[in-house]
Amino acid sequence: MAKDVLGAGLHFDELNKLRVLDPEVTQQTIELKEECKDFVDKIGQFQKIVAGLLELVDQLAKEAENEKMKATGACNLLKSIIKQREAQQRQLQALIAEKKMQLERYRVEYEALCKVEAEQNEFIDQFIFPK
Repeated sequence: MAKDVLGAGLHFDELNKLRVLDPEVTQQTIELKEECKDFVDKIGQFQKIVAGLLELVDQLAKEAENEKMKATGACNLLKSIIKQREAQQRQLQALIAEKKMQLERYRVEYEALCKVEAEQNEFIDQFIFPK
């Protein structure tokens, strides 16, 4: 062990070198220095891991935003298609109504022509076969 010389705070170490600090304090200081270096190294590794994690989270956020934009675009496209289909359906319903009206006009005209034909046939029958 170290010897205190004259109580003046001077010590001899294991190699009999004169030291100002107690060798135990020196050893504890060296151990603390090594522990601090290990701690700083671990903090550096932790910072690298956190930086990688933040980069990954940023990348995932960008991908999520892109997917969100794609989904919004698809939703808007779907709404547009639905509106187009509704407009097309209204046009087709209007066309059906128009064709029904035209069919009714043709039916009325046909009945009128049938009536005229019957009258003309009756007239011809009366003219050809007088009573």
